[in-house]
Amino acid sequence: MRTLHVGLRVTDLGRSLAFYTAVGYEVVDSVPETPIGHLTMLKLPGDEFVTVELVHDGDPVDRGTDVSHFVVQVESMADTLDVLAGHGIEPVAPGQDSDDGLKTAFIADPDGRRIELVQWPAGHTDGMTAADWPAEGD
Repeated sequence: MRTLHVGLRVTDLGRSLAFYTAVGYEVVDSVPETPIGHLTMLKLPGDEFVTVELVHDGDPVDRGTDVSHFVVQVESMADTLDVLAGHGIEPVAPGQDSDDGLKTAFIADPDGRRIELVQWPAGHTDGMTAADWPAEGD
């Protein structure tokens, strides 16, 4: 069993597509007419499969019933923030810059959904594991 992708409702499909492609997502395909709305499948260049599905049904998004945030790994925080700034996307909340090399920043999509950008320290695995939390008593 594994997570396939996250479906995110969006208010303005064109504006959301411009944002997510500026972040680096690629459109894999779309299905214009489904019972839940227009679906657009996205993935990052390093992803093997679709990881985000934008769902547009013409209704505004109610942020009170949405996900808290999702996380995107970046190779270089500085380079990523420079590219995003060129598209008019700036961090919306303070991140962190740890002594061990972990760097984070938060941006927000057009519907106000927060996306955490993470640059792992050198040698860190590509995802989070139990090793990221100290064992009891440490």
